[in-house]
Formats: sequence, structure tokens, C-alpha cells
Amino acid sequence: MSAVVGYKQRVVDLELADKLGAVEAVLIEGPRGCGKTWTARTRANSLVRLDIEDALREAGRVAPQVLLPGDRPRLLDEWQLVPGLWNHVKVEVDESGAKGQFILTGSSVPPDTSTRQPASTRFGRIRMRPMSLAESGHSSGGISLAGLFAGAAQPTAGPGLDIHAIAARIVIGGWPTLVDGTPEQAMIALRGYLDDVSRVDLQRLDGVRRDPANVERVVRSIARNVSTAASATAIGRDVAGSDSVVDRHTVVDYIKALSRVFVIEDLPAWGPSLRSRSTLRVAEKRHFVDPSLAATALGISPERMVLDTNTMGLLFESLVVRDLRIYAQALNESRVCYYQDDTGLEADAIVVHRDGRWAAFEVKLGQSLVDEAARNLLSLADRVDQDAHGRPAALAVVTGWGAAYQRDDSVWVIPIGTLGA
Repeated sequence: MSAVVGYKQRVVDLELADKLGAVEAVLIEGPRGCGKTWTARTRANSLVRLDIEDALREAGRVAPQVLLPGDRPRLLDEWQLVPGLWNHVKVEVDESGAKGQFILTGSSVPPDTSTRQPASTRFGRIRMRPMSLAESGHSSGGISLAGLFAGAAQPTAGPGLDIHAIAARIVIGGWPTLVDGTPEQAMIALRGYLDDVSRVDLQRLDGVRRDPANVERVVRSIARNVSTAASATAIGRDVAGSDSVVDRHTVVDYIKALSRVFVIEDLPAWGPSLRSRSTLRVAEKRHFVDPSLAATALGISPERMVLDTNTMGLLFESLVVRDLRIYAQALNESRVCYYQDDTGLEADAIVVHRDGRWAAFEVKLGQSLVDEAARNLLSLADRVDQDAHGRPAALAVVTGWGAAYQRDDSVWVIPIGTLGA
């Protein structure tokens, strides 16, 4: 394993090690700047940086096989910049059969083509996101998601976070190069990040020319609607006051493109069998891969955020969803959804284990709404068909601060600064 100076341990480190021992090639996908290269380098014994090594990139476009020789595991960073490389890696691993030969990283999902062969059982995939609070050192991790599912969680003292510290973490986000800096520095860097997304990344994605100004308007609208199930039509109306009207079909195209560069990561609805005749909502909730992108698009500083508790509550929910996704992936690649029905009953996040077990979470920044949130979670547990899904492994209200404890009604109250994998 290669040493990477200053590297902070990531939740996916163990997943990467396991997959390198099980399959021939591992593909790590995630947004630009989330730390994919750093993580891959901890396991790679040779590498090629296709995003910065221009000569190798151009050589690879002519003859992709020249990029393959090197000590294994060999890291092919930003492989999608040399589209033909995928097929050559596949041929190499198919012929060899040795485990852990290649690590490929990618900051976008290239368009499907008839020339690219589909992945086989020799490939493993890992999704990376910006760092969770536990990874960046801003959560104690005293209440683990795995412990909640195992019924082994124990009360723990609060981490000492307050509303100002949480606002700062939302603005800074989980970007490895920014987590130790200031909110002001993060906002400058992330404004440039979003500008590059609208002007460079989306065009590089598939060669389609998209109006950067319209992309920016849609991004701001999604930021205004973060943690809600705003439709593409509603987002189009939201930006219709601009000189350039964005219709529904254009919005859908932009959202798909932003998802393919891992900027947008919407939250799907959970569809369990119910005891009641309630109708389930099916629209996805809008989320960025990191809430800092929403905060930057809105131009909201930590100081302004604490004065706008409605906006901060929605951004805090997105922060919790980000961390739950990271922790759930470590729990046997569990998935995160949300629940809402036509009676108004909802849960902000549902973690569904691969074996069918589930846990429900409500997100409340402060303590005043914990009782109401707990009642909602208990009502949800009663509404879900237990013959099909069983009792929930855990019910929890995730808050901004305070101590972690289990109430008399069995619902956990968990400050975000105590949550971990």
C-alpha cells in the first residue's frame, strides 16, 4: 500500500480493500474534488493522471493499451478522458484473471456507446462523496449506523457543536482540500467549482452545448428547493423570471447532466407495503452531493444562515442525508430513501439494508420539534406492513446538538456530531 501524506481515513477504504481482493478491477466514481485519487493512491502501486498528463492522455486516445503497463494495482485516474481505455482494461483483466489489477477513477459517467463493452463480474464499483463529519473529524462517531441496526448503540455525550459550528460545516462541506479552512475560503473555491461545472464539465460530458447562464439558474433553483420534491416544471417556473426561460425538458436534461457529473444526487422515495390505504409519494427529493454546493449557489454565509432557520433546516437535512449515504454504503451497501404519503406522514431518510431491514430518521435542527418527529416515526412504524418488512431496526431523530440518548418510546435522539458508520 502506498503512503499518501496528510491522508485522512475514509469510510470507503475498507470497501476498496475488500473489492481489490475480490475482483480484477475497481471503478471509483464521484464528484471532482471529493478525494477519489487520494483514496485510490493508498492502494495503487503505479498511476497515470489523465486529467493533467496531456501527453499520456493524447497517446492513450490513439493507442489506449500504452497506458496499461505498470505495477499493480495500477491507477488510471479520470479514465473517461480516454474513452477507449475501458475496453482495453476489460480485455486485460478477462485474459489475466488476477485480482486487484486496476483502479479506475471517474468524475463523470460517459455516455453509453455501442463500442464500450459492459462491465463484467470482474469489475467492482464504489461510489465516493465528499467527507462525512466523522471522516473530517467533526463527529465523534459514537453512535454508529451499524450499531443502530445491531441494537448495540449506547448513549453518548454531545460533541459540543452549536448552530454556528453546524452552519460553518454546511458552507465548508466535506471537500478534503477545504475541510480545514474557513467558510470564506470554501465559498470562493466552490463558486469556481460551480462555474467550471456549468462552463466546462457539462460540455466535456457529452459534447452537448448547454447555456452556462441557464445551467447556473437551474442550479440556484435546485438550491432554493433543496430537500424538497420540486418538479422539473416547478424549477422551470422558478427561473422563468430571467431573460432566458428554461422549459421543463431543458431542466430535465440539465438535472440528468448534473447527476452524471455527480453534482446532483436526488433522494428516491421508499415504497414499502402498507397496512393502510395511504398513497405513497414517488417524486425524488432534490439534493446536491454536498450541501455546500447549495449554500454556495445561494450565496449564503454561516452568519446569514443562522438568521434564516427555514433555509438552514433544509440545508441541515441535506447534510444529514449526505452523511447517512456514506455510512449506509459501509453497511453492506445499504441504500437511503425517504418516505412520504398523501396523509402528510413522512420520514426524511429511510436506510434500507440489503437484507430488507430498515431504519427511519427524521431531521430536526433544534430540540423543540423532537417530540413531534418521534410521534411521526412511531406512526410510520405502525403503518408499514410488518409481515413484508418487519419492525424497524431503529427509529431516530437527528438533531444539531445535545447528547445522544434513547427515549422511553424507543426513539433515538442523535446529534449529527455523534453519528458515524
